[in-house]
Order: sequence, then C-alpha cells, then structure tokens
Amino acid sequence: MAEGSPEHLDVLIVGAGLSGIGAAWHLQDRCRGKSYAILEARGELGGTWDLFRYPGIRSDSDMHTLGYRFKPWTAAKSIADGPSILDYVRQTARENGIGEKIRFGHRVLGAKWSSDDARWTVEAERTDSRETVRLTCDFLWTCSGYYRYDEGYTPEFEGTERFTGPIVHPQHWPEDLDYSGKRVVVIGSGATAVTLVPAMAEKAAHVTMLQRSPTYIASLPAQDRIADWLRRHLPERAAYAVVRWKNVLIQTAFYQLSRRRPELVKRMIRRGVERSLPPGYDVDKHFKPHYNPWDQRMCLVPDGDLFRAISVGKASIATDTIRTFTERGIELESGEELEADVVVTATGLNLLFLGGMELEVDGEAVDVPRSMTYKGMMLSGVPNMAFTVGYTNASWTLKADLTSEYVCRLLNHMDARAYRRCVPEVDPSVTEESLLDFTSGYVLRSLDEFPKQGSKEPWKLRQNYVFDIRTIRRGAIDDGALRFGSGEGGTVDACKPNSSSRSLSSAPS
Repeated sequence: MAEGSPEHLDVLIVGAGLSGIGAAWHLQDRCRGKSYAILEARGELGGTWDLFRYPGIRSDSDMHTLGYRFKPWTAAKSIADGPSILDYVRQTARENGIGEKIRFGHRVLGAKWSSDDARWTVEAERTDSRETVRLTCDFLWTCSGYYRYDEGYTPEFEGTERFTGPIVHPQHWPEDLDYSGKRVVVIGSGATAVTLVPAMAEKAAHVTMLQRSPTYIASLPAQDRIADWLRRHLPERAAYAVVRWKNVLIQTAFYQLSRRRPELVKRMIRRGVERSLPPGYDVDKHFKPHYNPWDQRMCLVPDGDLFRAISVGKASIATDTIRTFTERGIELESGEELEADVVVTATGLNLLFLGGMELEVDGEAVDVPRSMTYKGMMLSGVPNMAFTVGYTNASWTLKADLTSEYVCRLLNHMDARAYRRCVPEVDPSVTEESLLDFTSGYVLRSLDEFPKQGSKEPWKLRQNYVFDIRTIRRGAIDDGALRFGSGEGGTVDACKPNSSSRSLSSAPS
C-alpha cells in the first residue's frame, strides 16, 4: 500500500449485529483468503440485542429459525430473552475469531464507487474523536438493518410537559428507572408493548397497555417440547435441522393460510385469546384488529404471559386515543383519565435504509427510492454492493443466512472468471412495486425513502424462505439480470443466462 493511501480490503462489512457476524462467518467459511473488516458505529457487537435493554426484551420468533443455520441453538427456551441472544451472537464471534475483525466506533457516512478503479472508497467517522477514516474495498456489504439506532419514533402528544413523571422510549431505557410499586402506562400495541407489559407487571403496582387499535396476538410455548425430545434422541446438528425445518414449514403454512383464508385465521386467533382470558372479557374491543392477519406483523407471547398478567389483574388494556397528558397521567378522548407514575412510549421505530449511508457511483449520487432491489439484497445500477434485510413474516436470520450464502457464491463466481465488477440492471419490462406489502405505521411512514421491488423475478421480493432457497441458494448466478466487467474502466460485460465458463471469462472488457 502506497504511503498515505487508504487501507484496502477485499470486502467491507458494515454492522456487527446478528447479520454482520453471520456475514463474516460465511465469508470466512466460503471465501477463505479474502481480507475483510467490520465497521461498527457502536462500542459493542450485537446490534439490536445490545442496543435494547428494556424489561423482558426477547425474540418475537423462535430461536431455531432466528438462530444461524450453521450454529445450533441449544438453550432450553425457544422464545429466548435478549441477553441469551446477545450471548449467542458474541459466542459465534468469539469462537470464529470474528471479534478481532471488528472496528468499533466507526460510523459509516458514505461510499463512492469508481468504475475506473473498480472499488469503493468508504468514509467513516470515529465516534470518539470525530476523525474521518477512509478505506477502500472491492465489495461493500451493509448489515445495518433498517431502523435508526439513535432515536425511536414518538408521536407528538399534547401536554407532555405537564406530566410530572418520566416518559421513556424503550429504545433508550434508563438503567436507573425504578417502577417498583408504581402505576405504568405503556403506549402501543406492537411486539415491544406486549413484551413490556407482562415483564413490568411483575414489579409495578399495575400496568396499562394503551392502544389506539388492537393487534393480532397469539400465544406460543416458550419451550419447544419436540426440540427437547429430538435433542435427546438425535445428534445436535441433526436435531436442530429437523426443528428448524419444522418451524419454517409451520410459519410458512400459517402465513399462506392467513393470506388466503383470513376469516378462518381470525377465528382461530380469537378462540385462542378467548381461552386465555377470563369469561366475559371484551375480546372484540381489545383484541379484534381492523385489518387481516399479517397485513401487519403478528405478535407472539410466550406461554401467554400477557394474557396471564391481565387475568390476575396485574395488567389491563385501554383501547382509546390520547387527548392530552395531564399532571397525573393521560386523559383519553372518551374522557377517562389513566393515572400513571411512569409512561413508556412503545410507539415504534424510525426506519433508515443502509443506516443513512450516502452512495455515489462514478460521481453521481444514488437515488435510493428510484432504485430496485435485486433478490432483495442488491440495488439496480449499484456495482459490487449487497445489503442484508431479513423477512418481515418470518425470522430475520433465515433471509440473512441466504443472503450471506449468495454473496459468497457471487464473489467466488467473479474470482473464477476474473470479473472485477458486478451490477444488477433492470429489464425495461419490469414495473415498479412498493417494497413491502405491510400496513404497519413504521413501514408506511418511511416507505417512500426505500427502494422499490419489481413485478417479476429476480426483482420480486417473495418473503418466502422455501421459494428463496430455490432462487437464492440454488439459482444460477448468471441469470441475465447481472452484468459483469473484467478489467478496469467503466465498461460492463453482459452476463448471458446459462453461459459457459469459457464464454464468461473471455468476454471483452
């Protein structure tokens, strides 16, 4: 490396959370010899599972599918708490020497691609000194999720300045918050709210979940008895694979049933809620959403802990809208006042694609909302870059693992043919569609800032693990949508479907 020139790496990974650590494992396993580093803005690895510290934080899907495909989840609980998941991620990094590749306190600001050099120049800021650091890489891989880490979403509520108690967002939970014996109101009805309410109810005098509208909530055993039985009778990896596929197929079947027979699924969920609550409880008011199952993400509660807290009187639900905060709590549009000592605004996330990183290709800024996603992991017109975003209707890591496998296959494909550039290019016959078919508020608020998906393969985002195994894990790299370049300069070669290795490697640059 010439004196004064930026450090160069084969691959640069952004983010040391669940996705980033998994990406590094796959890279080490499948692309041995490639140099890489992970840039992490925070001071610890773990991403979501290190950031969120609120009471009861846990997975909202089973760990046999949220866990990595390559590392069996062996703990007793299938619906696991946050600290256990964080330990699992840390253990993966420690066992595989990934920790030493992480550069903490490096917040990536932007990346510029040069076709003349066939590389990215990445600019990061040191969070301790505000120093700007530049690195170059052949391939850029972002694993930073899709929400802002520095702030959550809180609507403007009238009168908050009058409330005399603390108002807390779960994304920034104070370590010294004491709610023992106090009245707590949790605003929200999503996964965070249904986690917080039963957890806080163990110490609080009473917890009220204040929701504007209900969410579909289903109970799931915290411990998978079939997994326990299989672990006693099969080798660890074999048991894990069987349970993982069992859960994948159940999740997929339930999602498909929800989309095709929503009224049937509504009745199934309602019966489960009715059985879990005291006779005469107003299920329609508090647990009957105005949308169909899986129009928004469904909430799971392990062993019915939310229903149990309601049944014993430690928690309750108020379905209403907020008129104003008062000195003593919250006044609702119905005129009722909820008295509170502590208010928790479990009101959602602010989405942020690529962690807010600005991209530039050959001097032109990338207009992300006008881009289209290729296989849900690359952007049209953007060379040598991938991003990891998991499923919205199943465990995040199922898609993260597939993305990692694909990126490694792509890198090996390029090496074998001496290609230095790869860029997805959209066929003019492909029409744009919204990236996510989801009506959740946090999605609708930010969807215009995200790229689009296409009307057909490989631009269509299927949200289907079984389908993606065929198209991502086993599908051809040279599928006609990717274009490759073998030398320096801006020219890119067409990659024809089913081309022979000879024709690919001998294509003109």
